[in-house]
Amino acid sequence: MPVWTDQLGRSVSVPDNPQRIVSLVPSQTEFLADLGLDHEVVGLTRFCVHPDEWRFRKTRVGGTKNFKVDRIRALNPDLIIANKEENDEALIYELAEEFPVWISDVRDLETAFSMMLDVGGLLGRKEQAGAIVDEISSSFQALHSSRVTRVKRKAAYLIWKKPYMTIGGDTFIHAMLQEAGFENIYADTTRYPEVDLNDPLIQQVDCIFLSSEPYPFKQGDIDELGEILPQAEIKLVDGELFSWYGSRLLKSAKYFSRL
Repeated sequence: MPVWTDQLGRSVSVPDNPQRIVSLVPSQTEFLADLGLDHEVVGLTRFCVHPDEWRFRKTRVGGTKNFKVDRIRALNPDLIIANKEENDEALIYELAEEFPVWISDVRDLETAFSMMLDVGGLLGRKEQAGAIVDEISSSFQALHSSRVTRVKRKAAYLIWKKPYMTIGGDTFIHAMLQEAGFENIYADTTRYPEVDLNDPLIQQVDCIFLSSEPYPFKQGDIDELGEILPQAEIKLVDGELFSWYGSRLLKSAKYFSRL
């Protein structure tokens, strides 16, 4: 059985052309579909909303953090695709004692490309994965080339309310903000810190992005923050295009160019 190295450096024995795949990561589930897989994917999470029809034809195994181990076990997968950040570590390693579990660790565009090429390789879809990566890479190169100014606007990207939370410099969203041409004012923080609206730092921000996920910000939130931070341009943004690190990136560069 071929042995593959995942993005945590773990050696994983995966059978040739796996036929019973469980994906525990929404962005990677969509990528599997774009590689041309269908019947091979037997299980996914309730947050795997792309492609839409899979939600009604595949077994849903729970959330990304609280997936049901027994439900996955009943599917008898020959490959489970997981992620270091998005999935519960203890549950993942419990599954890894019984099944091949390939874990991604995506921090920026380059590690996203590595993930896609590696997954394409272990699924026998290397050429398809390479074509997707090439198209994404070209779109971001075009984005960078078309940028009129190199001066980056100071931005805050909010993902939660009550309390307000943002993204630190060690996140994939931070990397995407940089790709889009913005300076993350919370780059010196880690993970997902709380935001104090009275902090002088955010009082100097040029723009605030309110993500569509995991908290679904609305127009009312723009109005509320606008009264507190009148100097900032506040926009609702598509969280999938900032945080999904699979083939959804095919749409990200064009979206960023409009910001």
